[in-house]
Amino acid sequence: MPIFKLTKEIIFPKPEFSEEDGLLAIGGDLSLERLIVAYCNGIFPWYNKGEPILWWCPKPRFIIQPNEVKISKSMKKIIRKDKFKVTFNNDFENVINNCSSLREIAGEGTWITGDMKNAYINLFKHDYAMSVETYVGEELVGGLYGVKIGKCFFGESMFSKVSNASKIALIKLAEKLADENFIFIDCQMHTEHLETMGGKYVSWDDYKCMLNKGIYI
Repeated sequence: MPIFKLTKEIIFPKPEFSEEDGLLAIGGDLSLERLIVAYCNGIFPWYNKGEPILWWCPKPRFIIQPNEVKISKSMKKIIRKDKFKVTFNNDFENVINNCSSLREIAGEGTWITGDMKNAYINLFKHDYAMSVETYVGEELVGGLYGVKIGKCFFGESMFSKVSNASKIALIKLAEKLADENFIFIDCQMHTEHLETMGGKYVSWDDYKCMLNKGIYI
């Protein structure tokens, strides 16, 4: 299948046309309007610095349903100790900056470029993104951020400076989203870490049904 080149017009090819690895389209921009259209169709940007913008739609999709998040016995003990304080939307910019910088420090590279940061901060300012912060005392030691539209949450990245800080953030996020009747947390890509916490693959047809229900609920 060809890779579609986007124009200034804010439209995407059908997600079903994505490659086996999920790649769907190239080009376009990171405007608020284009990002919202993308996420409403199960599409997201992911590219390295110096590359054109690449748009992805992996199938099947790896998700966590908020009420199915798995909390290990050891994590339950840690939660009971009340070592961590968790907040929501308290410091979005610091969370995204840490997600970017810690990956670079670790030599992993990062797709969270300056343009990506600005785009997601703009989403946050328009109430289409949220962050979770984990603190020990007053120090930010972990967290995550993602896009939220309707009753769907699309996870973007997480970081941890101390053991379990990002796990706590994900658990508390899942609890909050379950209370608010969110349908899924879109993990986008599979990791063993997320699988141990309840992540699972769903077919594209099932994902699309959940997406349509959550977006237009």
